[in-house]
Amino acid sequence: MSRRRPSSRSSTPARGRGRGKQATARPAGQLRIIGGEHRRRRLPVLDSPGLRPTPDRVRETLFNWLGMATPGARVLDLFAGTGALGLEALSRGAAAATLVERDARVARALSDNLATLGIASAEVSVADALGYLEAGLAEARSPFSLAFLDPPFRQGLAAPCCRALEAGWLAADAWIYVETESELAPEVPSGWRLHREVRAGDSTGRLYHRPGEAEESSDGDAC
Repeated sequence: MSRRRPSSRSSTPARGRGRGKQATARPAGQLRIIGGEHRRRRLPVLDSPGLRPTPDRVRETLFNWLGMATPGARVLDLFAGTGALGLEALSRGAAAATLVERDARVARALSDNLATLGIASAEVSVADALGYLEAGLAEARSPFSLAFLDPPFRQGLAAPCCRALEAGWLAADAWIYVETESELAPEVPSGWRLHREVRAGDSTGRLYHRPGEAEESSDGDAC
């Protein structure tokens, strides 16, 4: 997952700037896996406008919160970008992952990094995240127990994506991480409970839990 900022061309995949021709994206930095099987592995990150890995500190905090929810999880990484969160989850024992990224060059880099790590339990889908969720594909696959949502800032995508996730994409007791600009209090489905939040720079990440039937029943008994 990456940090992105809106631009005047934000409605289309980011393009390099050249003299009369499209510039070729090139490795500009590195993503470091911070835990699990691939701990300390460094992977190339393309030079694409607004594409930056979620900081190490935020990732470490998030996965500490998730604890044993990560091993064995089925992961959906929307607006995947560098794949920082999806790759981290796979390194820490997630059973499978789907990474959704609309920029074909960035998606190819994600596939290359998965191959470098020897991970065969993940797929990269070249698609617009909201369009992917609204395409009616949820019934054809098993629900996800862990979802990452880091849309471009100030484009009004967080709320509709959160709503769309409720159309069969999530397991009953799923965890959902939503990262937005700090001034935004995202609208999330009423059944999601805020577990923790962390602020880094101009963004805030919030981890929500979708309680399963057993937990809801237990809460009801306590009333």
